[in-house]
Amino acid sequence: MSKGKLYLVPTPLGENAVHTIPPYVIEKLHELDFFIAERAKTARAFIKTTKPQKAFADLSFFELNKRTTPEEIATFLQPAENGKDMGLLSEAGCPGVADPGAEIVKMAHEKGIEVIPFVGPSSILLALMASGMNGQGFSFQGYLSAKKPELAKDLTRLEQLSRKHRQTQIFIETPYRNMGMLEEAFRVLSAETRLCVAADISLETEFILTKKIKDWRKTKLPNLHKRPAIFLIQG
Repeated sequence: MSKGKLYLVPTPLGENAVHTIPPYVIEKLHELDFFIAERAKTARAFIKTTKPQKAFADLSFFELNKRTTPEEIATFLQPAENGKDMGLLSEAGCPGVADPGAEIVKMAHEKGIEVIPFVGPSSILLALMASGMNGQGFSFQGYLSAKKPELAKDLTRLEQLSRKHRQTQIFIETPYRNMGMLEEAFRVLSAETRLCVAADISLETEFILTKKIKDWRKTKLPNLHKRPAIFLIQG
C-alpha cells in the first residue's frame, strides 16, 4: 500500500481573511478527511469559512499542543501510513513556522511520508517584505523575555547582532504586552536604529510602519494592545 501525503495547509492571520488563502489550497483542503492542528475548534472554524461540502462528522482531528503526550504524537500520522492524505494546520499562518507542527513534519520525513507545503500568509515574511529592512540576511528570534530587566538585555542584544552581522532581527510578543515592549524598546535602543511595527497583517486593521527610534519617540502610536504583531530591528 502506498502512503498518503502530508499537506501543510496555511490559515488566515485573523478573522474575515479567508481571501488570503489561494483557491487551489481550499480545493485540496476540501478533499481531506484527516487533520492535525493545535486546536480542533479553531481548525473547524477555519474550514467552515471555506464552505466545505462534507459534513464535519466525516472529518477527524488530532490535537497537537502542550498537553499532547509523545505517545499520542507518535500515532498522528497513522492515517497517512495507511494511504490517507492528511492536512497539517497552524493556528494562524504557515504550519511549521514558529509553530509546533514542525515536529509532525520531522516525523513525516522519518516515516517516508511525502510533505507538500502550500502557499499562504506568513506574518514573518510579510512583515519583512513591508519593513524596508535587509531581506538578504535576517533572523527570527521568537518571543523575547517577559520581564523588563531581561527584555532590555534581549533588545540591546538583538540590536548588537543586527549591527555585527548586518541582519534584520525579527521577533514577536504576546499581544497584551505589545505596548510595554515598545516602551522599553524606545527607552533602550539607539536613536539611529530602525524599528518596524507590523500589526494585524493582511487584515482590514493592518498597521505597518518603519522609523528610526528617535522618530518613534516623537510618534503617537496606535493602540496595539491585544493585536497580533511582528517587530523588526535593524541597527
